[in-house]
Formats: sequence, C-alpha cells, structure tokens
Amino acid sequence: MHETPNIDQLAKEGVKLTQHISAAPLCTPSRAAFLTGRYPIRSGMGSSTKHHVLFWIGGSGGLPPNETTFARILQQQGYTTALIGKWHQGVNCESHSDHCHHPLNHGFDYFYGMPFTLVNECQVGEDPFLNIRVQAKYWLYSQIIALTVLTLLIGKLTGLFLVKWKAIICFALCGFLFFISWFSSYGFVRYWNCILMRNNDISEQPMKPERAASNILKEAISFIERNKNGPFLLFVSFLHVHTPLVTTEKFLGKSRHGLYGDNVEEMDWMVGRILDAIDKAGLKNNTFTYFTSDHGGHLEAHKQNAPLGGWNGIYKGGKAMGGWEGGIRVPGIFRWPGVLPADTVIDEPTSLMDIYPTVAHLAAGIMPQDRVIDGRNLMPLLQGKVQHSEHEFMFHYCGLYLHAVRWHQKDSGALWKAHYTTPIFQPEGAGGCYISGFCNCFGEDVTHHDPPLLFDLSSDPAEIKPLSPATEPLFDTVISRIERAVQEHHRTLTPVPQQLSEYNNMWKPWLQPCCGTFPFCWCDKEGDSDQKII
Repeated sequence: MHETPNIDQLAKEGVKLTQHISAAPLCTPSRAAFLTGRYPIRSGMGSSTKHHVLFWIGGSGGLPPNETTFARILQQQGYTTALIGKWHQGVNCESHSDHCHHPLNHGFDYFYGMPFTLVNECQVGEDPFLNIRVQAKYWLYSQIIALTVLTLLIGKLTGLFLVKWKAIICFALCGFLFFISWFSSYGFVRYWNCILMRNNDISEQPMKPERAASNILKEAISFIERNKNGPFLLFVSFLHVHTPLVTTEKFLGKSRHGLYGDNVEEMDWMVGRILDAIDKAGLKNNTFTYFTSDHGGHLEAHKQNAPLGGWNGIYKGGKAMGGWEGGIRVPGIFRWPGVLPADTVIDEPTSLMDIYPTVAHLAAGIMPQDRVIDGRNLMPLLQGKVQHSEHEFMFHYCGLYLHAVRWHQKDSGALWKAHYTTPIFQPEGAGGCYISGFCNCFGEDVTHHDPPLLFDLSSDPAEIKPLSPATEPLFDTVISRIERAVQEHHRTLTPVPQQLSEYNNMWKPWLQPCCGTFPFCWCDKEGDSDQKII
C-alpha cells in the first residue's frame, strides 16, 4: 500500500464513493466529459481513429467553444475561477494565438500549467512516447530513401547506372522533404508540446519538469490566499501520477513501491499542502472539496521491469481498455464539514460528469437548456437524503465506439454490466495490450460479443465470471432491457464535428504556440528562483 495520509484523512472527513466512474478510459475525452457534464461523443471529443487523445498543442482539435463548462457557470455567478496544472483540451483553432480552446475561453479567469500533458519527451533522456511505432516506420523509410540516393549517386559516379543527374536530385529532394515533413514535428516534441503557460502567455518552452510540481503548488496556494475573501473555484489538475513520473529529490526512494510510489506520495503531500492552505485561510467549513482521477492505471507502462503506470486492484483492465472497470472506476472523495457527513462510504454508481450539475446547483447557476446533460446532482446522495443514485444506465465508450453498458436495477439492487466489445489483450493470456503499449477501440484489435458478455458487478466486481442463459435465469431479460436503453441513448445523439479526427489531431506549424519567432521557440520566464519546493 502507498502511504497517502492526506488523501486518507480527506476521505475520513468526508464521503468516499466506491463506484465512481469516468466517462472514458483516457484523459482527453474523460476531462471533456468532466468539464461539460456530457459524454465525450456529444461534444466531438471521442475519436474514431487510433489516436484517442490530443497529440499536439499545435493541432486544431479541442473542447469546442460552444461547450459550456462548469467553470463558465460559476464564473457567471460571480466566482473567481482558476485552473492550475494539466489542461489537454486544445489551444488554437485557426491561428497560433486565437486560443479558441484555451482555458480562459472556457470560463477560467486564471490559468497556469501545461496546455498539453506530461509525456516522456518532456524529460531529457527518456525514451520517446508519441507514436513510437509510426516514428520507427518513418525512420526506416527515410533510411531506405537515403540509401537509395547514395546507391544511385555511387552508380552514377562509377558508371554502373545510366541515370540522369536530374532524376537523382529530384529523388533526393523528395526524400529530404519527406524527412522534414515528419521530423519537424516528432523530432521536436519537447519544444512543441512540453510548455508551461500563464494565462495566454508562454512562461517556459520547453518546460523544466523537475520544478513544475513546486510551481503548481505555489500557484494553487497563492490563488487561495488572493481569493479567500470571495467565492472561488480552484481546479488543481496535477501532473502526477503520469509517466515519466517526474518526482522531486525530496521524495525519490521514499516509498516502498519504486518511482510510481514515490510520485504518488509526492502528490499526496501536495494535496496536504493545499488543504492546509484552505484551513489556514479559515475556509475549511465552507469549502466543497473534491478529489478524483480521470481514468485508471496504465498497466502497460514499464521501464525495464519496473511498473510505472500503477495497479487497479481487483478490477480488470486499465487505461485505454474500453469498458473494463480497471480503466474507468476511479477515486471519488467529497468533503464539506457540517454539510456532508464524515467517514461515510457510498457504493452507488456515480460519474465524474456529476460534478457539473452538482457545483452548478451549489452556486445557484443555470445549466444550458439546449443540450443533454448526462451528469446528475450528487448533493441529495452525498447528504444521505436519498439512498440511490439517479443513474440507471451508464454508457462506457472507447472513442466513438460503445463498448459496455451498466444497468443499476434499483428495485432489486442488482448491478448488471454488458460488454459488446472488448480489447484483445496481447500477448495472449495477458491482462493488457503489452505489445502495442495501448489497447485500441475497433478493428482487428477488439472482439465483438453477440450476445454481449454479461456480469453481475454486485457479486463479481472483478468481471471474471461472465453469465449465460444457463447460469442466469434473467439473462435474456437483462440483455433485452439494456439494448432498449442503448437505442434510447442513441436517439439522444446528434452529429457534431470530430475534434480528434486525423486532420484536427495533426501538427500544424501555423497553430504552434511559440515563445519567440517560430521555429525558434524557447524561453524561461519562471527563473531559477522557483526551483525549491515550498
């Protein structure tokens, strides 16, 4: 077990949800759903390609400007709003400074952090992460082209080949353009994606990840101190615990579980410092505090034999694995002394999308009436005024593809889950997609089930005993009811532009945020004074 005394204390002082579900098993779509209270497919933040998240800051995809976040609702109610940490919902649409997807365009008054996400390329010396198979293929093609040009050149000079100089030059030029077309993006990921911004301005490019934790913590505490006399919303989105697991020297080797454990314990310490700041400001008893994660652990993340992506306990699967519990069942802790009961556990199915109507209700805000909101106000459940969650059905997507459906049969207490599609683990018999590094959502990488795999999560939360008509008398009835719910759900969907399409998710130099004159993008406005942990 990891040592997390601050998170444990938060749970002891509040309500812990044991069946808290993210709307997607990956960060970009999960966060879009969290911010909007809507399934990612409704906002165009689901993917029909093998790229399930935003790959570039210099892409044109992102959370659409016409989506209304809970930050926008609270901002309209007079709250001062801030996002500190990771965004990963896009930046620009048509120019390098239109900031159409930026946090400041989505209801946040203040932003400090990464517009992208932490990846291996951000830390010097780490193995590349983004599209490594594609990069390897491009390197191979480039080497073949270079070898061909060299062979033709030698043959021409020695008289072995009757080839015109014009043909050699043309072939070499095409090869050079091909190399530049891919290396200009993948060769400089650290400069293009690993940046820190303060509001609309870049403060570090490339960022120095070893001091990011200190700066994020300082920013969070400073925001609390500046705004303690008025209503505020502070969304702290940690860069922990995400590969490459950048951990300060103070916590290296501290845990019993390697670098991952060290990173978890540093995050817990940061949680404690932020909670201390709330206490010192005298705000503990009138602050609604929420702690969660956007998805489950990344089981395939390893360095040599050391796991870097966490462990999901009894739950099957993990990050990017469709509807399996390990990728979507996440922590959910709420604290509000005097309003919410302490040391309480609720086993009802709830969603990250529920935070949207919950905080809108608390702020007396008005939610958009022209769209479907999938989240439900949690306050009656958290306060014990009702015994059951409002969620009857929950739909588990992998990109644009519906993989599984959960049915909370309230009258009987049963909790059914039907899997229509599951990823094919590799190698065979493994618990994840260890060969490819990530599981895919469609095509040859998945298995379609007809009839669907059915589990009773109330007795089999690990999803290891699929039911059948022979073992479950209600099998046909349950499947029939779930399929009707799927049809009803599909009728609520409307076509929207796909933000994660191949075009939107490709690097475009004219959209690249740059601290300087492109392509000479580098700066450090933070300075070495921020390097020490406070």
